[in-house]
Amino acid sequence: MTPASCPARRALSVALLLIVMTVAARPALASDGTAADDTAAAAQKTREQAAWARFVPPHDARHDWLQLKSGEWLKGELRAMYQYQVEFDSDKLKLLNLKWKDVVRLRTAWHHTVGIQTGDRTRTLSGRLELDGDTLRVHSASGTQTFPRDRVVSIGASTDRALRYWRGKFSLGSNLRSGNSEVVDANLKANLRRLTAASRFNADYLGNFSRSQGVTTTNNHRLNGYFDRFLSRRFFWRLLSAEYFQDRPSNLERQLTLGTSYGYDIIRTPDTEWRVSGGLGATEKRYVSVAAGEQAREVSPSLQLGTYYDDDLTSTLDLTVDYSMQLLQRDAGRYSHHLVTTLSSDLIGDLDLDVSLVWDRVQNPRPAADGTLPERDDYQLILSLSYSF
Repeated sequence: MTPASCPARRALSVALLLIVMTVAARPALASDGTAADDTAAAAQKTREQAAWARFVPPHDARHDWLQLKSGEWLKGELRAMYQYQVEFDSDKLKLLNLKWKDVVRLRTAWHHTVGIQTGDRTRTLSGRLELDGDTLRVHSASGTQTFPRDRVVSIGASTDRALRYWRGKFSLGSNLRSGNSEVVDANLKANLRRLTAASRFNADYLGNFSRSQGVTTTNNHRLNGYFDRFLSRRFFWRLLSAEYFQDRPSNLERQLTLGTSYGYDIIRTPDTEWRVSGGLGATEKRYVSVAAGEQAREVSPSLQLGTYYDDDLTSTLDLTVDYSMQLLQRDAGRYSHHLVTTLSSDLIGDLDLDVSLVWDRVQNPRPAADGTLPERDDYQLILSLSYSF
C-alpha cells in the first residue's frame, strides 16, 4: 500500500461512517418528532379540559344549565329528579332522561323543591339549585344552605311553573269488524301523575266497551288513584288510596274502595323501579240484581296489598307490572285482584305502541237474580297506541 492511498482510504471510511450514522439517526429523529407532536396534543387536550372545567354558564334568568360527566353542557329546563333519573327539557333535543350519577354540575334559573334526607325523614326545601360535584347548594331568600349530594332524595319541578309537576299518558285501542258478524271493541287507558320533592300523586283509568250483533257484551270502567308522602329515601306513606269500579254485565253496579297504607322502595335505580305497599281499608259493593233474600249492598273491611314494577329492558322497550289485591269478607267476594302488565315500545317522538295484559279475579262473585253466576276471572289482551306528555 502506498503512502498516498492511506489518507484516501481513511477519508472514504469516515464518509461511509457518517452516512451510516445519518441513516440510523433518521428513525430516532422521526420518533422524537412524533413524540413531541403527541405531547403537544395531550397538553392541548388537558388545557381544553381545564378550560371547560372552569367554565361557568353566563347569567341566565330563563334557562337551567347542566353538565354531564363527558364535559358536555346542556341548556334547557330541569323538570324533575326521582329514582336517580333526571328529566331535562331541551329546546333542540326535547325531553331527555338522564342518569343522576352522570350529572356533575347543575345550575337552575328557577326555584325548585328538593327533598333532603335528614336522619329517618325527608326535609323539603325550595330555592335555586347549584350542584358542583358532590355538593348541592340551595339558594333562597333566607340564605344559602349546603348539603352532600348523596342526601338528595328528589327534585321537583320549578315552583314557578306549577304545570311542570304534571305528567300523563293516554292510550287508545279499537277493533271494528263487519260482515257475518258486527263487532265493535274499544278500550281507553289514561294515566295522570304529579311528582314533587315531597309527594307523589297518581291516577289511572281503564275502560272497555264491546258490542256484538247490537248487544253490549262488555262495559266496565275502573278509576283508581293514590297520594303518597315521602317519609325517607325509601319509605313512603300512602295517605289515601281510592278506587271506583263498574261492570254491569258482570252484575256489579259499582264498587268503591278506600284505604291507607305504608310502602317501601325495594329497588330504585335509573333503569328499574320496584315498590311494595300494604294497609287497611273498606270496600262497598252494590250489585245490579241479587237472588231473593240477598243484600244488594255489601260493606266489608279489607286488607290491601300491592306492588309496582317498572324496568327499562332496552333504550326503546319498557315493561311495567301493576298488581293490587284485597282480602274481604266472604259475602263481599273474599278475595279480589287487579293486574295490568304492559310492554311499551317507542315509535316516533311521544308516541308508543303498548301491549297490555289485564287479569281481574273475584273469588266469590255474586249471582244475579236469574241465577247467572259471573266468571271468577276476566282476561284482556289490549293493543293500543299511546301518547305521553
